[in-house]
Amino acid sequence: MTTTSQPDTGTLHEAGLTELGEEIIRNSRPGGGRAATQALVAEGTIFALPRVRAALLRDTPDGAVCWWEGISGLVYTLGLDQEQRDFLGLVLSLVGIGHITLAAAQDLDERRMSIILRAILQMSGNDTIAVGTRL
Repeated sequence: MTTTSQPDTGTLHEAGLTELGEEIIRNSRPGGGRAATQALVAEGTIFALPRVRAALLRDTPDGAVCWWEGISGLVYTLGLDQEQRDFLGLVLSLVGIGHITLAAAQDLDERRMSIILRAILQMSGNDTIAVGTRL
């Protein structure tokens, strides 16, 4: 796991974050854990913050993994804006942590909403419902 000192505003394309994201997805448990991990990596802005990665990631002999329980108590101390907190709360709910209601989804932008919808479908094992623009 790489948690070197970096500016707090990073992107997944710098400092090996794309590879780290792929690693934690590969090492995540099937079901809600994998869906949550993929959603967080896909969203990008939250995972790009060093303080989030420091709270979330743990090294194992197989590589870095998400320690969801560790970040759940820190959501309000990570310096996230309201939409990022709502998104992270919904991601945590995918692994059965937290008490955020689905009403938080009304505050997400279109990009984050589609990520959450795909994660819910992935978690359910449903591959027949498409997430996209409604006509």
